[in-house]
Amino acid sequence: MKKIGRLDRPDNFGSAKMFENPILERISRTHILVPITMFFVFAGVSLYYGITTTTISWPMAIALFLIGYIAFTFVEYMMHKHFFHMEPDTPIKDKLQYTVHGVHHDYPKDKDRLAMPPFVSAAYAAIFYLVFKLIMGNFAFYFLPGFLVGYASYLGVHYIVHAYNPPKNFLKILWVNHAIHHYKDPDSAFGVSTPLWDFILGTLPKKD
Repeated sequence: MKKIGRLDRPDNFGSAKMFENPILERISRTHILVPITMFFVFAGVSLYYGITTTTISWPMAIALFLIGYIAFTFVEYMMHKHFFHMEPDTPIKDKLQYTVHGVHHDYPKDKDRLAMPPFVSAAYAAIFYLVFKLIMGNFAFYFLPGFLVGYASYLGVHYIVHAYNPPKNFLKILWVNHAIHHYKDPDSAFGVSTPLWDFILGTLPKKD
């Protein structure tokens, strides 16, 4: 089991001070609705350009959107498992791992650090667009919105599983799995918005 956080109390309700510079410290925090809104706006703009500048059919557009959404869930899983939970076997990797994710395991109730700052989110969206456009051409106008809506969904789910009690319906599994990931076994349940890839790739939490 990898060491993820620094503290002995994984249920700590405090907040880490990441930077001595007060400006950097402030911009390292963001309300969850800021990046979610940004991703939906970017997705809407991309759809607008797809509709007004291409002749891609609606069935193909819907298929591309859904594929983009599913692609994000896979990227979410792989990033969480292999980047956020990288083995911190060098000082640089240890610092990077703690900054991008370990601090969240130490302070899981810190609602201001459940998403990247807005300028990072905007940079992500721009990079995704450039990469997808280079690979897919005009198909990117529909693939990108699916991907960004997947990202926004992940942020929303991640926020509510930390901020609210689990519901008494089929969505409860998302709360249970993420609680196990935080407080019992950080080497399982890497999927936040869906357990799909944990199921496929064998990282569902072990049943007692």
